[in-house]
Amino acid sequence: MGVKLKQIVVKEHVSFKDLKYKVLAFDAYNIIYQFLSTIRQYDGKPLMDAEGNITAHLTGLLYRNTKFLQHGIKPVFVFDGKPPDLKFNTSQVRNERKVEAQNKYNLALKDKNYEEARKFARQTSRLTKDMVTESIELMNAMGIPCVRAPSEGEAQAAWMADEGYAYASVSQDMDSLLFGSPKLIRNLSITGKRKLPGANRYVNVEPEMILLSETLAGLNITREKLVWVGLMVGTDYNQGVHRVGQKTGLKIVSQLESLEELISYLKREKDYVFEEDPYKLVDLFLNPKVTDDFAIKFGKPNVDKIYEILVEMHDFDQKRVNNAIEKMVIADESIGQQTGLGDFV
Repeated sequence: MGVKLKQIVVKEHVSFKDLKYKVLAFDAYNIIYQFLSTIRQYDGKPLMDAEGNITAHLTGLLYRNTKFLQHGIKPVFVFDGKPPDLKFNTSQVRNERKVEAQNKYNLALKDKNYEEARKFARQTSRLTKDMVTESIELMNAMGIPCVRAPSEGEAQAAWMADEGYAYASVSQDMDSLLFGSPKLIRNLSITGKRKLPGANRYVNVEPEMILLSETLAGLNITREKLVWVGLMVGTDYNQGVHRVGQKTGLKIVSQLESLEELISYLKREKDYVFEEDPYKLVDLFLNPKVTDDFAIKFGKPNVDKIYEILVEMHDFDQKRVNNAIEKMVIADESIGQQTGLGDFV
C-alpha cells in the first residue's frame, strides 16, 4: 500500500545515466510484487511454466536487472525478515481484499470481460516463500548481492542509504522516507508508457528521486512530524484518519509540538482514536530494526546457473535467456570488477 505523501514531497527527475556506477538498495518485496501484478496475460492470468508454476517474478527480475546492469547501475536487493507485530491487522485486511478481488476476477473472467479481469487479477498477487527463494537464487546467479533484513526490507534499505552503503533506496512506497531514506527513487522498475487503470489512455512514467532533507526543509517540519502526517494518512501499520489527507495532515502537525498533543487533537476534533499504540508506531519508523551484518559483493554472472534456473527448471525461451546473459556479460566486462564499495556510492 504505502503512505500517500506525493503532494507534499520535493522530487526531481533522475535518469539511468545519473545513476551509473551507483549502488541502489532495492526494496525487494516491493519490486517483485510489481512484477507479479503487471506481468500477466491478456486475461489477467500470471505467466507460468509448463508445470503451472508462476514465473512472472523471474521474468521481471531477469530483464529489468539486465537493463540496470547495462546502464552501469549496481543493484542490491533487500528482502524482508519477520514483519513487525503491528503489521498483523493490516495484513489481515489485505488478505481479505485479495479474496474479494479473486471473486471479482472470477466473475469478470466468466463474463469474458478481460479488461476488468486483468484489473482485479493485479490485486490478487501473492509472494510465496518459494518465490522469494527462487528470486534470491537468480540474483546470486546474476552476481547481484542480496541482503536479508531482520524486519522490514524498506527500513533496512533506507538505513543502508542513510549510512552510505548505498546511494539511494528504491521503492514505490514512500514509507521509505518515514524510515529515514535520504534519497528515495521511484518508478525505476516501471519506466515507459503505462495504461491508466479503468481508462483508455496511457501516461509516460519516468524515474524520480525524492529528497528527504529538502522535503523537510520545504515543509518546515521534522522527520518525526512527517511520520505524524503519515499516521493520519494511513500506513502499512494503521488505518488513517477519515477525510484527513496529506495537506490537511501537514496543517495539523504544523500547529502542534508533541505526539501527545496530536493524540488529544485527533480525539477532540476528529473523534479518532488510534487502534495501535501511536508511540510504538512512531518508534517503529524512527528506530526500525536493521542490521549491519551483511556483505555487499558484486560477482560475475554464473551463466550455467542462470540457464539452469530459467530454461531447465522453468521453460524460459533459450534464445531470450542467452540474449540477456550476453548483455550481462558485456556489462560486467565494461564496468570491471571494482573492489571498493566507495567507488559506487
